[in-house]
Amino acid sequence: MNDTVPQLSSTLTSRDTLARWALRWDVGRNRAALEPGLYRVGEPGPDSPVFATANYRMTFDLVRRDLGGLDAWLLVLDTNGINVWCAAGKGTFGTRELVNRAVASGLSAHVSHKTIIVPQLGATGVSAHEARQAGGYRVVFGPVRSADIREFVAAGMKTTPEMRAVTFTFAERLALAPVELVGAFRGWKAIVPLALLGAGWFLGRGVLAAATQPAAAYVAGAIAGGLAVPVLLPWLPGRAFSLKGAFVGALAGAAASLALGASPRSLAAGILLAGAIASFVGLNFTGATPYTSPSGVEKELRRALPLQAAAAVLAGVLWIVQFFIG
Repeated sequence: MNDTVPQLSSTLTSRDTLARWALRWDVGRNRAALEPGLYRVGEPGPDSPVFATANYRMTFDLVRRDLGGLDAWLLVLDTNGINVWCAAGKGTFGTRELVNRAVASGLSAHVSHKTIIVPQLGATGVSAHEARQAGGYRVVFGPVRSADIREFVAAGMKTTPEMRAVTFTFAERLALAPVELVGAFRGWKAIVPLALLGAGWFLGRGVLAAATQPAAAYVAGAIAGGLAVPVLLPWLPGRAFSLKGAFVGALAGAAASLALGASPRSLAAGILLAGAIASFVGLNFTGATPYTSPSGVEKELRRALPLQAAAAVLAGVLWIVQFFIG
């Protein structure tokens, strides 16, 4: 009977590692969704534990790697290729999908119990009492990190305070930077009109350095928001991520503008645009940190987005005045 369930290897190949690094750089994310369903690791039997995870490739690969040495079942939910934490917030890693996937995959035909171990970061989407009411399933919330799974199992399915702690260390923050940097630079459609605007000044009355100021401010803001914000997060002023981004972006914009010999008006425009871009990019990190809540993020978005847009528009007005009026 178990032969009908796909077998997983807990050893990641160089191809798996390359794919994970590609995802870090936002390459192939539209192909990161794997087939949901039931899988087996090792030689699980009717009494073996059942773990639930998302069908996002990076999450899936890390979980199967960390299940190495265990005989276990892996129930992969259809989260549209999104990781557990984000999918739980969106509702795709939820109680209904958990119960429906268990039924659709024929879980009861392979195990003699109804206990499913759910990662702690999926708790916002999965309700233990609703899972019991809907299908008689007993939900046990496991550790935050899949690396703690074997210790969790050895301890009798009990988590320690360390297993429940959500961290956001320097290395964890830095790991998020590549995808945000790539996303920021995908705003090249915004750089083109900025470069053309600068070229207008160059062709009409300016110099080459001045012509590059708008594009340079955009690039400075993108780097500040995508790299400096996560790296310097604990030390940047303010609690709001948008404010932290605006601060470091303004500094980067000022540095880039001064390096190109900006006039006072262009300097102000560079500070405003870089600050707005870095503030916007910095907001993206709110979904990856334990410091925020969904309601807090929504509140910050409502406040920050209009200010970011206004700063960008004002920067454009200042450059237009500088370019064509002087």
